Amino acid sequence: MATAEDFRRVALSFPGAEEGAHMGHSDFRIGGRIFATLGAPDEAWGMAALMPEQQEDFMAMAPEAFEPAAGAWGRGGSTLVRLEAVPDDLLESALAAAWRKRAGKKAVGK
Repeated sequence: MATAEDFRRVALSFPGAEEGAHMGHSDFRIGGRIFATLGAPDEAWGMAALMPEQQEDFMAMAPEAFEPAAGAWGRGGSTLVRLEAVPDDLLESALAAAWRKRAGKKAVGK
């Protein structure tokens, strides 16, 4: 079970990650690009900007913790994370995948 502070700590643990705000809630960026948000649709949730196939994988591993965001955002991989249901290891894995997606090959050393 994760808390908002756990989510924030993990999101900020990646190189170059910065916290900002967007539409009234916290967001986490690398190079100006959002890879995660916290507090939307409410305080019980975070969001990881995954690739659609990663979203499917996380939802299969922990359907109680992951679900697609609404509409086109969700179809594009934006994945809601239910904080009280997500295991620590899956939270870290999902945020790492979202960070890598936004950071690009140069930033992750590939």
